[in-house]
Amino acid sequence: MSEMLDAVIIGGGTAGLAALREVRKRTDRYLLVNDGPWGTTCARVGCMPSKMLIEAANAFEARRKLDTFGIRGGDGLRVDMPAVLARVRELRDDFVSGTMKSTNDDERVISGRGRLLDAHRVEVNGQVHATRSIVIATGSRPTVPEPWLAFGDRILTTDTLFEQPTLGPRMAVIGLGPLGVEMAQALKRLGVEVTAFGTQKAVAGLTDPELNDTMLKLLQAEFTVSIGDDVELREVAGGIEVRNGSATVVVDQVLAAMGRRPNLEHLGLDTLGVELDDKGLPPIDPRSLQIGDLPVFVAGDADGDRSLLHEAADEGHIAGLNAVSSEPRGFRRRTRLAITFCQPQAAVVGRRHAALKDEDVVTGRVDFARQGRARVAQSAAGRLHVYAERSTGKLLGAELCAPAGEHMAHLLALAIGQELTVQEMLGMPFYHPVLEEGLRTALRDAASHLPRISDSDLAACGAFGASALD
Repeated sequence: MSEMLDAVIIGGGTAGLAALREVRKRTDRYLLVNDGPWGTTCARVGCMPSKMLIEAANAFEARRKLDTFGIRGGDGLRVDMPAVLARVRELRDDFVSGTMKSTNDDERVISGRGRLLDAHRVEVNGQVHATRSIVIATGSRPTVPEPWLAFGDRILTTDTLFEQPTLGPRMAVIGLGPLGVEMAQALKRLGVEVTAFGTQKAVAGLTDPELNDTMLKLLQAEFTVSIGDDVELREVAGGIEVRNGSATVVVDQVLAAMGRRPNLEHLGLDTLGVELDDKGLPPIDPRSLQIGDLPVFVAGDADGDRSLLHEAADEGHIAGLNAVSSEPRGFRRRTRLAITFCQPQAAVVGRRHAALKDEDVVTGRVDFARQGRARVAQSAAGRLHVYAERSTGKLLGAELCAPAGEHMAHLLALAIGQELTVQEMLGMPFYHPVLEEGLRTALRDAASHLPRISDSDLAACGAFGASALD
């Protein structure tokens, strides 16, 4: 057995690297072990390569607007799919190399599979390491039904999509969550014949029925979307038959976009003496990330809660701090923020609509179909809803599918985090003409359902009723 360590970190992704950063500040008796490819999920197979593909798709899609702007010749453009994917990989590799700089030339960072023997011992590559604490940051992997593996490399996930030298002309995308919606739209805009399948009407992470209906209709205007029963795959002449009770298509490839599952198998969690749930997860304190009262902490996608890069970084920070502290601390978490980078962009901020159904709230609405700046940019589509507490006017959450929604989502997250009211938000400046004026319209709508505070402050400044001014 090796010398007693202060911390062993299992996993070298975003959460593991954030934990390593905090542990390094306080001790040099640590070990970080990573099983599989180095480089974070986000940089290697997640948010960064997917956004590169989306940017290429949106750039090509812009040709459809050129004629309306008075710019001719857009119909002569074409997609060189191998070149698109090559550029994705090239830039992806640069991002991956950047994430690995923090672990280069550190002999306490090794490749291997870590397995818990108990709360103070970890076996790595046949060697047992004694440690005062353990951080589990093993990440996640795409969900693929086992029978589908028989179709070999024609079943794609984000782990394999961006490695393809090119793509077939027909693609089925299974799953209408954020990833499925993003990739289905991007691939369609790049010229792939796409059929997207979902088992339920909810898309892009939205829970507000009005917004969900709007988003679904906008997607259906671009590519075929089939909502029905579970999807079945079958080998047929000419490709893979995909059916769900509502539609049947034959495709060349299938993109499985049904979410990700934590990498917890064979990790030895059963040795900790705590009860595991039906997903194999132990009880985890969401504020300290501690398992029970043990010196073991779970961070990032491994906990199955907030599978987003900024959340994984925060959780790694928390777990790293607590792993080398005499007493674990609980932290107030940031306002929830999730964005889907389709067009229009979808987002859920703070408390989602489904979580507020039993509370007394007012909803402020705006439809971007007539919003001035959106019309100028030929992006006039989508809606935004804000939810506020009726008794105080305090903003609680928002959902949207709106042009440039990522920016309004951040403004709303800041406001919710600062516990601002609708009236306080309306007292802030909104420049003209900007898309954020649509947010102001939604806030004004919410304010109309709240008690009037004053008729003399700028928060009570009413709308003109003209799209060119509002």
